[in-house]
Amino acid sequence: MISAASALQIFYDSMFVLSLLLMFIYLALWHRHFDVHLMLLYVLVPVANFAYTVLQRSTDLGSGLIAKKMTYVGGCFLMLLMTLLVFSLCKIELKRWVRLLMVFASLVVFLSALSAGMLPIFYDNMVYSVENGAVRVTGDARFMHTAFYVLIIAYFLLMLGALAYSMFRKTETSQRIVRMLMWPVVVCVLIFFLERPLFPQVELLPLAYNFAMFMNLFIAHRLCLYDITSTAVDSLIENGDAGIVSFDFKFRYLGSNETAKKYLPALRNAKIKVDDLISKDENLRKSVLPWLTAFKTDGKQNRFTYTGDGRIYRVDVGYLLDHTTRRGYQLYIADDTENVAHITLLENYNEDLRTEVEKQTEHIVRMNDKFVLAMATMVESRDNSTGGHIRRTSDGIRILLEELKTENPEIFTDKFCSDLAKAAPMHDLGKIAVDDAVLRKPGRYTPEEFEQMKVHAAEGAKIVRNVLEGTNDPEFRKIAENVAHYHHERWDGSGYPDGLKERQIPLEARVMAVADVYDALVSKRVYKEKMTFDSAESIILEGMGKHFDPSLESAFRKAEPKLEAYYTALEQSEGQS
Repeated sequence: MISAASALQIFYDSMFVLSLLLMFIYLALWHRHFDVHLMLLYVLVPVANFAYTVLQRSTDLGSGLIAKKMTYVGGCFLMLLMTLLVFSLCKIELKRWVRLLMVFASLVVFLSALSAGMLPIFYDNMVYSVENGAVRVTGDARFMHTAFYVLIIAYFLLMLGALAYSMFRKTETSQRIVRMLMWPVVVCVLIFFLERPLFPQVELLPLAYNFAMFMNLFIAHRLCLYDITSTAVDSLIENGDAGIVSFDFKFRYLGSNETAKKYLPALRNAKIKVDDLISKDENLRKSVLPWLTAFKTDGKQNRFTYTGDGRIYRVDVGYLLDHTTRRGYQLYIADDTENVAHITLLENYNEDLRTEVEKQTEHIVRMNDKFVLAMATMVESRDNSTGGHIRRTSDGIRILLEELKTENPEIFTDKFCSDLAKAAPMHDLGKIAVDDAVLRKPGRYTPEEFEQMKVHAAEGAKIVRNVLEGTNDPEFRKIAENVAHYHHERWDGSGYPDGLKERQIPLEARVMAVADVYDALVSKRVYKEKMTFDSAESIILEGMGKHFDPSLESAFRKAEPKLEAYYTALEQSEGQS
């Protein structure tokens, strides 16, 4: 028969192992947009639970006191993290000084708990005992112990206040998330205050902590649905010309940007909250629901038009994706009035008007090019080391292409050269996926940081693929994608991300590599001064057959004087300004 002490030890060990398992499940679900407080919760709960299993195994006051002190990690810091998480998910901003005050209060209380056995401010007269198999380390509570209870009550009231406010006042906060947050908060506090009088032989807080971790897994899984756009693209979508509306698979409303509310009167006038079924609103039931139903029945029925406020709008229906996982539906709404007008002109007007249509089409192409350049410039603005890099490499690659086209016009056709020159500004778009701490570091990277920086090549290819998806020029899209993906590959196979070598590397990426490296050499960076043109030329030529395609050597030699003249003129122009 299992003794009481063994049963308790099994219970605490099981709680610790379960907390580790829940932590690993969370790491498997981890998304870079998850709240940082959520991550810290999953790190600290196993620490707190481990303290309980160590306490039950202790054999004297010394070892028991150390474990007892560590159990206060939960009360002091887990409650703090839960409070900050609740405010964050409820979209209630706390002033910085308030957050610092909360951290300071938790730290002071925890340090006073660590003083037990040394200073009589938290506990005094500490005693080690074993009661019915349960190890106890107790003492006379002092004023800081009372402060600990006050801190727990304060955090509980703050969380309840935030949840109540979100439930009754903030319509853009998911009520489902609010309800799920309520459970771990209430359960943890109730067990904290009631476990000793109701269950004197066992500490149930490890069970409460695991319950909170379990509920937070559902919250984390659900959070991805409400992330309509990601980081830097948020402002482009929110303030741009595209309306975005998201729904889950049960046709529950998940959110929209302001442009969607402007374009879609049914949504603008709808009395609907996040997580409500769209069938609850008559206007949405008549307009949006048929689009979603048609797409659900036949995925090819994904484009619709409607008129409103004297304008014509196009609606594209697609899947709401969490990486590659389909999580719901998304509407993309665009003002199609001008496009319809252009089609009408083409169908009904004579040849004299075609010139005007071509001008408008050219304008749209320029706008698209400017949009892509704006995205690239936005990414570049995050990087301390590459100011003006996009413009210089774009001009440099045109100079190099002039010589390549002269030497080998069969390969370097007008179309290929034009596409490559247009694609050059997009070669570093993937840096949007690199953490600011790495991207904006004022110095050379550590090996670990360089590994993080390497991801920008593959991420850039994904972004280009998505941005240019559906373009009527697949050749350009492929060139742009290859430039972003492979411009750091080397002829000898020592590059990244895929270690391609020689002619495995697409031609456009091989040309881009020369222009990219040349600019890096002759330009000043935060971690180096610019090189002389002679030194840069020597490095490029020495790299032919190692870093670079040797067949580009002749064209580079001819282009180098023009490159030197270009960079010299640019430097003089910047000096005058």
